[in-house]
Amino acid sequence: MSEAIRESRLKKTLSTLGRGAVYIVMGLFAFMTLYPIFWLIMNSFKTTREFQVSQLALPRAATLQNYVEAWKMGEFGLLFPNSIIYTLGATAGIIFLSLMAGFAFAKLKSKATKPIYNSFIIGILLTTQTLMIPLFLEVNLLGIYNTRLAVLLVYIGAGLPIGIYLSTEYIKAIPSAVVESARIDGAGFFKILLKIIIPMSVPVATTLAMLNITNTWNEFALINILVSKTELKSLPLGIYKFSGSLSTDYGKQFAALTIGMVPMLVFYVIFRKQITKGVAAGAIKG
Repeated sequence: MSEAIRESRLKKTLSTLGRGAVYIVMGLFAFMTLYPIFWLIMNSFKTTREFQVSQLALPRAATLQNYVEAWKMGEFGLLFPNSIIYTLGATAGIIFLSLMAGFAFAKLKSKATKPIYNSFIIGILLTTQTLMIPLFLEVNLLGIYNTRLAVLLVYIGAGLPIGIYLSTEYIKAIPSAVVESARIDGAGFFKILLKIIIPMSVPVATTLAMLNITNTWNEFALINILVSKTELKSLPLGIYKFSGSLSTDYGKQFAALTIGMVPMLVFYVIFRKQITKGVAAGAIKG
């Protein structure tokens, strides 16, 4: 009996040590992730002189002046709405078109399905740098240079390859009997898409939303060649101003970076449960 008790105590001790080691590792990674964010926000309240004297200390007299001046100098009042329009418009377009194409590729078989699907998937292999010159020439030929339409079309097109791939693979797992049953009841393909496929594809739609909202909000290279008018630019181009002659004005630079980062943090905090559920459900379904 005493031997069994010792073994039980040993297992409990090892289990406790194992959990403790896991918590330590997780805590370390959490610290490595959160500290740079804390450091950035903390230093955004310092003057440049104070930052140069002590980069790790808390601000002696926190000031919001950096934010006021960064907002004015970066013209964020003008660029902020543009970023919201581009992010929401592109994300909605990518999700809807990806689910529509994914439904066609997964459930509506024909000889043309595979070649067309493969042509989309090739887009995953293309980098932004290889597309910049062709896209610039194309929007000029179409006469939509310096328009929001050009930005939205390019952003949607750039997000479709991975969106169509994920949507197709997810919708393949939806029983074909559901679609066939709806067809027997007289439902058209578009009605099936709206009433059946989209509601059942919320997890993959959540994953696409998470990917494209962050990517579009932070996108810099493409919009830099698609528009030249200030009133059409987005937040990253405003933040870029602080990397030139203002690169040594650390207080304003950190404030500008914080302004661009906070909306994504707020987005994650508000929708973290939906994001976690959506990604987990998508992984299980796949």
